[in-house]
Amino acid sequence: MPLNFTKSINLAISERGIHALRNSGCPGLLDSVLADSIPMHGRMIHSKDSNGDATEEAQAYDVHGEAIRAVDRGGLNKHLLDVLESMPNVTLFFNHKLTGADFQHNAAWFEVQKNISDNPRPIEIEVHFDFLIGADGAHSATRYHLMKFVRMSYQQTYIDTLWCEFRIPPRPEGEGGGWRLSEGHLHIWPGKRFMFIAIPSLDRSFTCTLFLPSGQFSHLSLNPTLVEPFFKQHFPGVTPSLISPSALRQQFEKNPHLPLISIKCTPYHHAASCIILGDAAHAMVPFYGQGMNAGLEDVRVLFEQFLDTTGSTEPVARASALGAYTKHRHPDLLAINDLAMQNYDEMSAGVTSRLYLFRKWVEESVSLYLPALGWQTQYVRVSFGNERYSEVVERVAWQGMVLRSVVWGLGGMVGLGTAWTIWRRQGQTSWEKELSGRWLRHLGGIGNWNAKSMIV
Repeated sequence: MPLNFTKSINLAISERGIHALRNSGCPGLLDSVLADSIPMHGRMIHSKDSNGDATEEAQAYDVHGEAIRAVDRGGLNKHLLDVLESMPNVTLFFNHKLTGADFQHNAAWFEVQKNISDNPRPIEIEVHFDFLIGADGAHSATRYHLMKFVRMSYQQTYIDTLWCEFRIPPRPEGEGGGWRLSEGHLHIWPGKRFMFIAIPSLDRSFTCTLFLPSGQFSHLSLNPTLVEPFFKQHFPGVTPSLISPSALRQQFEKNPHLPLISIKCTPYHHAASCIILGDAAHAMVPFYGQGMNAGLEDVRVLFEQFLDTTGSTEPVARASALGAYTKHRHPDLLAINDLAMQNYDEMSAGVTSRLYLFRKWVEESVSLYLPALGWQTQYVRVSFGNERYSEVVERVAWQGMVLRSVVWGLGGMVGLGTAWTIWRRQGQTSWEKELSGRWLRHLGGIGNWNAKSMIV
């Protein structure tokens, strides 16, 4: 049975995607997209207390109140198509499948489904083009044919985690028909090696996703009666409060269990004839919410920094611009691809780690009270700015080095103070010993606090 890629995870648009739409030259596009979005100001972490009762704790994304926004994939596509359809130099064709391409002679072949009853088989047409942009997803036909013309380095990885979609319905009309959870948060039930998340939708429901190792999916699929107790054990409050046991099991059995793929490749272009963008060039796992944002940023960077600056549409100038784009963009796309993979650990386990929470508190405090230092968390740099992804990685690594140096420096100061106090106690009067003893106990308290704060 072939892998099913017909469904996709709900989208979150953040500053990079918003900035790309803002600079698209399409008046009203950004406003229409944002009008159909829901701001999420942070994560809501769901767990249970020592008595086994469900608990929740909010974690703001940004100390300054920034928010990412949940958007409906179908609604976003509609807004983009409406804008394209209104352009006099754009013609839209549907049901055309790319089956071949010759990037030396700028020709492409498409299979066209005419839906004619007397000839149900598709026909093939040949199209000659000046410049082809392939934005056709992770399983890109454009990329497949591009590989025949360039020496493309290509890496494809399936992680050992599958995902399945669920839905939390809105409250019944008799109860007001409102949200069952806070609509201003992305809700996470962390489980260390797996997790369940919920994202608000415009109809006041929540689109949910279970991320789980493939082996556990297989075990639950063979024993569907275990789905409800599994959720009750690991995701407190989900069933029966939010999803009824029967609906939970039905959705688990009916909805497909889909793979997660990560793709890295280079170069993205061939001469002046073709370039791939978005998932076709850099499909990533969804754990940073940057797949769509990086794709929209691809378009902005390509045109704003390269194609629109050449001052010429001649093939030689375009080929130079495409080459420069690949060289410039590739380190950034490698960086966000790796960050997305790493963020699964943060979402499924790190959000409850004392070390993670301590570093988040320190960095947010520095950002809030010493803004001139330009200190920000990695998440803020990625989601609420337009700094290059590769520069984000470098900057965060530097911040980590500084934090470690400060922590070790404070630890050294405590150690020296303790040694000095012990040495001074030799031969002191009883009154002096009492004072130095108080100092020693104070240092010990600081040392204990730091030690506990650094334990995960």
